[in-house]
Amino acid sequence: MKLVLVAAIALVRDSRVLFAERPKGKNLAGLWEFPGGKVEAGETPEACLVRECAEELGITLRAEDLQPLTFASHTYEDFHLLMPLYACRDWQGEPTGQEGQRLAWATAAELETYAMPPADDPLLPAVRTLL
Repeated sequence: MKLVLVAAIALVRDSRVLFAERPKGKNLAGLWEFPGGKVEAGETPEACLVRECAEELGITLRAEDLQPLTFASHTYEDFHLLMPLYACRDWQGEPTGQEGQRLAWATAAELETYAMPPADDPLLPAVRTLL
């Protein structure tokens, strides 16, 4: 089975965490997730998040501002996902959906109200400790 490495980020501001909605046309469209993306060959998860946050959210962050939080390991039908989740409280710019995706800031009480991919659900208890 193919192993896919994806890095994700919990951007935290004012006791809220940022979620992004998976856009139409993508697998699991309409579900909410932590921003991030596939780690490219020769790239660290931290470098991936710096790149993905610039591309997808229009914000600038530094790898040294990322704090490892937890990870998910989940088997989908045709691949296995390994996803480290980092926390970040310091970035430049206002996150906006650069690819047309909707964004939402969720409080600890609202975390379970967002339908998420199966791999993201186990991350919520660690994220709740940040809020």
